Amino acid sequence: MSKFKVAICQMNVEKDKKRNLDRAKSMILEAVKKYSPQIVVLPEMFNCPYENKYFPLYAEDFSGETTEMLSTLAKDLEIYIVGGSIPEKDGSAIYNTSYTFNPEGKMIGSHRKMHLFDIDIEGGVCFKESDTLGYGKDITVIETAYCKIGIAICYDMRFPELMRLMALEGAELIILPAAFNMTTGPAHWNELIKIRALDNQVYFVAASPARNLEASYHAYGHSKIVNPWGDTVTEAGHQEEIIWGEIDLDYVKKIREQLPLLKHRRSDQYELRRLKL
Repeated sequence: MSKFKVAICQMNVEKDKKRNLDRAKSMILEAVKKYSPQIVVLPEMFNCPYENKYFPLYAEDFSGETTEMLSTLAKDLEIYIVGGSIPEKDGSAIYNTSYTFNPEGKMIGSHRKMHLFDIDIEGGVCFKESDTLGYGKDITVIETAYCKIGIAICYDMRFPELMRLMALEGAELIILPAAFNMTTGPAHWNELIKIRALDNQVYFVAASPARNLEASYHAYGHSKIVNPWGDTVTEAGHQEEIIWGEIDLDYVKKIREQLPLLKHRRSDQYELRRLKL
């Protein structure tokens, strides 16, 4: 199948974990009923407020309450679910982790956020994920019935080396659960999504939470899908909503043939290596 649909559930995230899980389930069911997508994507930290103090409290081992729900939904609805991200507990460590489930309910990929959001912007936001979270070490490219898909999380998008390695490993679609804030979102969100789609000639799917002004962390929202030419396929506002778009793999092939960036890489002069840490 050269064409398939991806839906993004831009959901409100609050302090009540059960309400977050119920809302995620409700939006996934609504997305499937209305738009019949083959892949549904949730945002970063969709079951947990985006605050360091909450990550240890909401963290789950695999498999846990959240991943069991996602697995069951994927199987019952016969779809792929990219489960945004959640705090993952692994021994004494906690990671910001995205799990992907196939239509049989099997977990086929997990990505631990590689680049942690440790920033202090004058007049803007100050946040240090590494106070509570560990660093992921693996590049994540998963096999699906449609194509290879690269999975990354939020701040990972700012590092072009990671995105390029995914493309070199065959990814034609990159999916990024994220939670850009009201400082970095207006400044860089749209530009980064477009650039990463363009320079790797992929469809780029970025899934944000809705903007909850009652929370301490205000997400930018504006989930969107961009095609390999840099055109916006679909985009949300800042409120809670479901959006969807069509992925056309023939169009990926066409763009890569007409403007063969990946083929024109001068690997005789430079090299990008995948390192196992």
